Amino acid sequence: MLDLLKEFIDIVLHIDIHIQQWVTDYKTWTYLILFIIVFMETGFVVTPFLPGDSLLFAAGTVAAMPGEPLSLFPLILLLLCAAFGGDNTNYFVGRGLGQKVYEKNYRFIKREYLDKTHAFYEKHGGKTIIIARFMPIIRTFAPFVAGVGTMRYFWFLTFSIVGNILWVFSFILAGYFFGSIPFIKQNFSLVIITIILVSILPMVIAFIKSWVENRKQSR
Repeated sequence: MLDLLKEFIDIVLHIDIHIQQWVTDYKTWTYLILFIIVFMETGFVVTPFLPGDSLLFAAGTVAAMPGEPLSLFPLILLLLCAAFGGDNTNYFVGRGLGQKVYEKNYRFIKREYLDKTHAFYEKHGGKTIIIARFMPIIRTFAPFVAGVGTMRYFWFLTFSIVGNILWVFSFILAGYFFGSIPFIKQNFSLVIITIILVSILPMVIAFIKSWVENRKQSR
């Protein structure tokens, strides 16, 4: 188990190197690998740990390399479809399970993440689908909670399209235009860590606020 964790961390921190290796080993099948990872991260509530932001940034960086091992526009289109497909799959799974998901303790659905996403949804409403796209874990559970809460599909679809366009374009293009800068190339792992930390910062802030409020109420 520890070896698997170390290997996963290595993949996340050196995701650009791994994507280059996939291109060397699997050629155009690399698109399918990236598609599956992005789809699963949002499509299945049991895989919120998969890389999202860092994967898009690294894929954009690789697409900008000489020889174009990945082509920019097919990459954007494919990963837009993956993110959109994942959102919709999760939404309809949530709608299928309904409110009973709060009454039962499902083995593969972390109740802690579900409750936090529900609270986030209660605070921000439908735009949670857009905001959550830039927040690991929350983005995995947001479509699911929207389905459980029977959010009208028209509004979910609208927010999902907007959120996915903003998310995919911003991270892939950031990697494409800035990933080749010498400082970023030499400190790519640090950049990935920064992306991850910035992504989870809203959750950390929300946790601290909740902890402070609970402390005040307990006095």
